[in-house]
Amino acid sequence: MTDPVRNRPLSARAVLALACLVALVGCSRKEPDGGKPTPTTATRVKVQLNWVPEPEFGGIYAAREGGAYDKAGLAVEILSGGPASPVVQVVAGGQADFGVAGADDVVIARARGVDLVAVFGTFQTNPQGVMVHSARNIASLADLKSGTLALEPGLPFGMFMKKKYGFAGATLVPYDGGIAKFLADPNHSQQCYVTSEPIAVKKKGETPKVFLGADLGFNPYANVIVTRGAMLREKRETVRAFVAASAEGWRRYLDDPTAANAAMAKRNTAMDAETFAAAAAAQKPLIEADEAKKSGLGVMTEARWARLAADLVELGVITKAPAATECFADVQTVTK
Repeated sequence: MTDPVRNRPLSARAVLALACLVALVGCSRKEPDGGKPTPTTATRVKVQLNWVPEPEFGGIYAAREGGAYDKAGLAVEILSGGPASPVVQVVAGGQADFGVAGADDVVIARARGVDLVAVFGTFQTNPQGVMVHSARNIASLADLKSGTLALEPGLPFGMFMKKKYGFAGATLVPYDGGIAKFLADPNHSQQCYVTSEPIAVKKKGETPKVFLGADLGFNPYANVIVTRGAMLREKRETVRAFVAASAEGWRRYLDDPTAANAAMAKRNTAMDAETFAAAAAAQKPLIEADEAKKSGLGVMTEARWARLAADLVELGVITKAPAATECFADVQTVTK
């Protein structure tokens, strides 16, 4: 999270960009954020983020800053992202070995024949939601029948919410990525990330009520680490080392985010230390949800991937669901 007006990379944009995959060499991205010098004998890998350095990537930075990647024999170059970062295209085209994307991006890519595989599910509970002004005393999104509601057109999350609740009586408007309209209009509601916009609103003196999409039936894994299927098959030891070291980094970050936050803050000067800390605290229970506590950080299940694929078919995002087992590789299996 850089500031309250950021616009996050969205699956709908990834869908449109898949058509240009063959022209990937021409795609642009931000420069790498640098890092510690590494031995020439280390295996060099690149990981493409879908946004600028912030707590949702804390485990990756903690793994690098804390030496987990070095210990695994990896020299990791982290490529910063931005609005509409083409993570799927960059990874599928071989410009990066790993990337951070949404689970829906993976399913959409595979439905279109792109050999992308998730190997680590960072957020067990998806952080997307809808925030409303607490003063409206809305107990359920079914009660949202007036005012304006800002949703990103074409985003599976928004499509799911509209299909489930209808929002009859409310005026649907495009989500602009900021909080200015929310602060100015007590009848304005909008989609949000619980680690972003609600925190920005709180800094302005108001505590919004947030309805988490995961509680409403739409809960794809978020910030999954992805790679090419070919890399998983042909360079499995490198994938194993990266995933295991990333899991170690996330454990370190969840226990104490201070060092990684400081490293990210040097590359993301738009976020202050207080916001770094607040976002890290807000996301911790979403990463350490029940599945992760039981089976380990990053764990993913076939049932949840199958559910997501079925949801995307029902929403009309894809026409045929890819096999759930093709979308991910179980982290415990990968790291053995």
